[in-house]
Amino acid sequence: MRAITSYEALDKFGRVRLSKHFFMRDFLYSEISNVYGVPNFPENPELAVEAGKRLCEELLEPLNATFGRIAVRSAYRSLAVNSFGNEKGHNCASNESNFAHHIWDKPDENGKIGATACVVIPWFMDKYADGADWRSLAYWIHDHLPYSELEFFDGKGMCSFNLNWHEIPKKNIRSWMTPRVLLKDAQDQKGFADWYADFPQLKLSN
Repeated sequence: MRAITSYEALDKFGRVRLSKHFFMRDFLYSEISNVYGVPNFPENPELAVEAGKRLCEELLEPLNATFGRIAVRSAYRSLAVNSFGNEKGHNCASNESNFAHHIWDKPDENGKIGATACVVIPWFMDKYADGADWRSLAYWIHDHLPYSELEFFDGKGMCSFNLNWHEIPKKNIRSWMTPRVLLKDAQDQKGFADWYADFPQLKLSN
């Protein structure tokens, strides 16, 4: 896949289908890009697509099938967008720490690829507003999906979370609520069903 250097190339790139329900264009929206005019598309489109497909097929599609439509709040970030957001204090970590996370087209320091999307599940957002504990969703994902890292935010009542797919899953769960670290290197920890007894059964497709 060639570098994106024109409107036509970007339009074509946005039409790339990553999975049954998701296209690349779903992950390119950025407030930083829109407000400051910083382009948000990859230097290495092929790598971004490769990582994005794994994120969508293995994590987002099962969530979408099980809980109904999910909303993507922030996903792919170009090097320029992420760097600018970090400099301006717009909730972006450094570029290096976001390789194989929000920066899909750059491997991490070990040469492994990954992709992150910040998502909201409206089904759970309503439960959260009624007092549900964010950990119930975290444990459901941990018991059912091959995620690498999760990071939860209250997000003004939205209970949004960063969901990361990675070639070598870390199985870490953090939050900006209490506790700050829920699970760390939890490769072999399973069986939290008591936390999500009223959740739907996992569906792999719909």
